[in-house]
Amino acid sequence: MTTTSSTAAKHPRSLIAGPYGHPLHPALVTVPIGAWVTSVALDVVSLATDNAALAEASRWVIGIGIVGALIAAVFGLLDLSKIPRNTRAFRTGATHAVLNVAAVVLFAASLWSRTGDEDSVPTIGLVLSLIALATVGASGWLGGELAYRYGVRVANEETQAHGYR
Repeated sequence: MTTTSSTAAKHPRSLIAGPYGHPLHPALVTVPIGAWVTSVALDVVSLATDNAALAEASRWVIGIGIVGALIAAVFGLLDLSKIPRNTRAFRTGATHAVLNVAAVVLFAASLWSRTGDEDSVPTIGLVLSLIALATVGASGWLGGELAYRYGVRVANEETQAHGYR
């Protein structure tokens, strides 16, 4: 059963956020997640092989991930703004957003820790990236709660049933 307050969270704030049933935020988060997973993999291989080119590539993809996260955040905030306040879904969305901000800050600190020595991955840089990636994982779990448990920006059941007729 869909309530009036949950119905509001299913519709976009504006068409920029993606049409009904097709939010852009979940698609956009693949850029920072992919970039940051790649950066950690590059860090590990760079440390194992003492490969300066991989250390540099890691710095680049961390930066790409930060830019991608900031873009995805705009669309996430549009979706969050449609969730009625004082609801479990809003609290989950706000926590999701705070964790994402924390991850961006941690990855930015990791990137900053790499300045001055472009030929290697500093231990603190890798540690910050690993903590940030764990934070992204926790945030992603909450994002799944928003979509799959609370139905934020997900088409209502009547619309979904059309695909099974």
